[in-house]
Amino acid sequence: MLSLTHYPFLIMDQQLPSGTLLSLESGIFWRAARTNEDTDRVGVSEQSPEDSHRELLHSLKSILPTMAAGKKELLMLENFIGGKFLPCSSYIDSYDPSTGEVYCKVPNSGKEEIEAAVEAAREAFPAWSSRSPQERSMVLNRLADLVEQSLEELAQAESKDQGKTLTLARTMDIPRAAQNFRFFASSILHHTTECTQMDHLSCMHYTVRTPVGIAGLISPWNLPLYLLTWKIAPAIAAGNTVIAKPSELTSVTAWMLCKLLDKAGVPPGVINIVFGTGPRVGEALVSHPEVPVISFTGSQPTAERITQLSAPHCKKLSLELGGKNPAIIFEDANLEECIPATVRSSFANQGEICLCTSRIFVQRNIYSEFLKKFVEATRKWKVGMPSDPSASMGALISKAHLEKVRSYVMKARAEGAQILCGEGVDQLSLPLRNQAGYFMLPTVITDVKDESCCMKEEIFGPVTCVVPFDSEEEVIKRANSVKYGLAATVWSSNVSLTHRVAKKLQAGLVWTNCWLIRELNLPFGGMKSSGIGREGAKDSYDFFTEIKTITVKH
Repeated sequence: MLSLTHYPFLIMDQQLPSGTLLSLESGIFWRAARTNEDTDRVGVSEQSPEDSHRELLHSLKSILPTMAAGKKELLMLENFIGGKFLPCSSYIDSYDPSTGEVYCKVPNSGKEEIEAAVEAAREAFPAWSSRSPQERSMVLNRLADLVEQSLEELAQAESKDQGKTLTLARTMDIPRAAQNFRFFASSILHHTTECTQMDHLSCMHYTVRTPVGIAGLISPWNLPLYLLTWKIAPAIAAGNTVIAKPSELTSVTAWMLCKLLDKAGVPPGVINIVFGTGPRVGEALVSHPEVPVISFTGSQPTAERITQLSAPHCKKLSLELGGKNPAIIFEDANLEECIPATVRSSFANQGEICLCTSRIFVQRNIYSEFLKKFVEATRKWKVGMPSDPSASMGALISKAHLEKVRSYVMKARAEGAQILCGEGVDQLSLPLRNQAGYFMLPTVITDVKDESCCMKEEIFGPVTCVVPFDSEEEVIKRANSVKYGLAATVWSSNVSLTHRVAKKLQAGLVWTNCWLIRELNLPFGGMKSSGIGREGAKDSYDFFTEIKTITVKH
């Protein structure tokens, strides 16, 4: 297993011996900076495991009382450029969503760091793009192995950083991150080209695909390592070098991933990770003339800004944006399967997944029965500490986001809607140390009009609306009435009906009688304001390469 002795450094309230190891929960260790003033200059420790172990035994006696007394420790992250960790001139605060306290310092990078990353990526590109698909595949498989070996450490970091339950991080986020590398390690070996003959002209035509060069990757805060690797893996598999910007709200697992790259055989400069905010580092990356392709997952307003900045350079864009996803439940649906799946689709990861359901249309004949059972099932979802194995939901990402989500519930109430459970109805019980955290109960709203902002706008939190419908034609029209078109679910025992409705829904992904079952070979992406382009095996390969037609006269 990969030890966190190689991971972020701590700023402590007291000075410690150089390289001191600190024991935290679950057997994880963090290396301390020499002093508070020294943190910007700390690099990867060269201590042997044996030396570290001896120092640990000595230092724990002095540090454990400090930790027990509630002394604050701050993780200090660094950019990863050209195979090296580099400090930044300024840092921004990152909060633990479960406590509302600052626990991490993230580089506040800008143009200077992007220029350095572009230079490193440019220098690494010729050698990396010249490697065979088989060689690149081996590197990706080694990365997958290392992520799998580090599952517990990465899961704990992801849970603390994002607020999601540790159970979800262990079972979804980190396994999927490893799978992303392994999947594209395999798919890169199976792409084909086209070839045609023109015998009467003695000509042969064939196509080849070549990497685009430097790929700019911007990933969101809701599934940090999961979606970062979903972009990195196909980009480097195709022979590109990359500059990635994770969300400044959830940067820790991206930083931890950097520690695995050398061991996996990733050459310096192939993967560069620059931390910071969108207006500073994101815009510098998107507008850089030597970065011809941008893959972005996030909000529509940010996508609009990316489009504006990239237009002068005619960049290739992949924009995976939000959704206002409907679930359509017909009267012949199997409610024993439908209700738990729809609760999960509404509130998984605190509702902070672009594919989550936020509009539930139920055929009128079963509306009352569904609503009663759905609210009962929702109330069984426990909100608690992310580390609690019995918790179904953890904390939302930030105080600002929590207030935004709550504001939608307040607007719905002001418009005359009924709040059946959750926010403002049920009591949330939390330990004292977590009462400043960003927790919210799963909330069900009914008696809400289609024109309401709760039915039109993406909330991206644990809030869903349940409304009745009468006919198939009516519900399709209502489901398609929003500007988004990412995902939808249809529930019915009538297979012909599910096929018919699925074809008429304006959504890039439609699940029938299930939710979030994914086949990575198939396209992923949305219609309308939910984005541009598709991701997946062939689609990602096509996006991160340029096609060229070659004609040979013989």
